[in-house]
Amino acid sequence: MSSQDAQATAENAGPLVRPFAGLRPSPARAADFAAPPYDVLSSEEARVQATGRPVSFLHITKPEIDFPPGAAPAGAALHEHAGARFRALCADGRLAADSAPSYTLYRLTRGRHSQTGVVLTASIEAYRDGRIRRHELTRPDKEDDRVLNIEGVGAQTEPVLLLHRPDPVLSAEIKALAAAKPEVKFSDDEGVGHALWPIADEAAVKRLNARLNGLGALYIADGHHRSAAAARIAEAQPEGAAAWFLAVAYSAESVRILDYNRVVRDLGGLSAEAFLDRLEAEFAVTREAAPVRPGGRHEFGLVLAGQWYRLSLCNPPAAEAPALERLDVALLASHLLEPILGISEPRTDPRIDFIGGVRGLAALEAAVASGEWAAGFALYPTAIEDLMAVADAGLVMPPKSTWFDPKLADGLVSYPFV
Repeated sequence: MSSQDAQATAENAGPLVRPFAGLRPSPARAADFAAPPYDVLSSEEARVQATGRPVSFLHITKPEIDFPPGAAPAGAALHEHAGARFRALCADGRLAADSAPSYTLYRLTRGRHSQTGVVLTASIEAYRDGRIRRHELTRPDKEDDRVLNIEGVGAQTEPVLLLHRPDPVLSAEIKALAAAKPEVKFSDDEGVGHALWPIADEAAVKRLNARLNGLGALYIADGHHRSAAAARIAEAQPEGAAAWFLAVAYSAESVRILDYNRVVRDLGGLSAEAFLDRLEAEFAVTREAAPVRPGGRHEFGLVLAGQWYRLSLCNPPAAEAPALERLDVALLASHLLEPILGISEPRTDPRIDFIGGVRGLAALEAAVASGEWAAGFALYPTAIEDLMAVADAGLVMPPKSTWFDPKLADGLVSYPFV
């Protein structure tokens, strides 16, 4: 969609976002409910983290953890179990409904990094017409799972992370409102700080609403499967609550993208020596004594057989090349993964997996040292500007191009359908 088409659509379409009456735990117990996004932890990791935490939303978003490994019911029955737990939390008052539609400020902190955004519901209509823009393809099986979870629970409990271009007036309004003491404030097991300010003042809600709906476009940063699942549900229930999805919107310059690294299971039949020889046709290969964190675009770290190498692309794209062509995740695929290793579809090929940068280069080393993976690749983080440029062009990035950190928590504000 061109910028002129997008502007015309925005001028003639319904609202981009709206406030809503959410379901929340009491401020004193919010930390007990908070859980990482469903796709950050494996089922076993979630089972361990939820032990002794009966109200953790991991029981809602990953209901298989309530059953012995391999014994969980399949499909809708599994998520009906999650729904029963959720409804019990509502029935006994451990989750209580807001008295009126409102916005909530949500601050995430990790170390010196801090970002404050707005909890809201975003329009499915805007998602369909391109005012809420995507940059990733989704996997049907993951979409199906999230559809069943939303339907079984009767609410959206997992917020989508949205970005918007900087708006100084909106930022000033958020800063002023967040000067008050937050209603909820805690740090999770990973050291991430969470703080929430429900906005009860009607005038402030109206000001936020005006600025948010004047943004023109929002960008999905994290949560493509959650938003796609909500859109599928809206096809069957086009009116009312199902026409919106739960999200938190942040200004693009305030968020942080970490590297999203790769491991491969084998070298496509090549020996380590032959693989390194093949690399030299496309990369300058330098042996290094320590783990290699790329220092800039078009540079990669490689760990292979206990040894680290620095790979520098010999013929990088020009600075003015289209955003999709200068992405390091795309260049690694086109110059190495596909032509040398034969991995052409990383979304589905079991020979490749992905490790978020928050786990560090040690995770790449450990994966390769385990013998399960033959090599690991460290990448330079994707730039926010490139993400937005790709989305503006209506294109999609390779899978697992971005790892946003810190992550939103589930369970702090839920969006009920009834």
